[in-house]
Amino acid sequence: MTITPEKKDPGNVESLPLSPPPVATRGFLATYKEDQGRHARMAAFWTVVFFVGFGCRFLHDLLVRWPALREPLGGLRIPIVGVDLTAAFLVSMSLFLVGVLLVQRWQQTPKVADLLIDTEAELKKVTWPKGEEVWNASLVVMISVVILGALLALGDVFLARIMRALVLGSP
Repeated sequence: MTITPEKKDPGNVESLPLSPPPVATRGFLATYKEDQGRHARMAAFWTVVFFVGFGCRFLHDLLVRWPALREPLGGLRIPIVGVDLTAAFLVSMSLFLVGVLLVQRWQQTPKVADLLIDTEAELKKVTWPKGEEVWNASLVVMISVVILGALLALGDVFLARIMRALVLGSP
């Protein structure tokens, strides 16, 4: 007996039509591969946020040089931090918040996220030295620096005396 396509068993997996796998829709603040590379992502995020904050602080210092941006808006003061609500503050704080949001979105792009995930995976493979090994290696470096510094100082004094004797003719 031959089986034609019309007579295939409906319970057979081969007879079911293939459909594409469901695509998970990601929200605006969704995390790409959320459970992976958490420490590297956190370190990278706070490092870049620090630099964004530094830039916004520098911008604020530039903006307060203009009298119109320095005056408190309606005489308002932010009570907890004790900062006057000025136009310069609003501009720099708005840019800071937009910068933090952009850093978060940039970090969730697959290319950057995969790089940070791979970085953390490689760091987990590293054999970190113990405290005693670090101390011994540091001691060797410090002693080497002192010895080389002393040799360079002696060589400098010796060459200075030779040059003084050759140029000035005095011993």
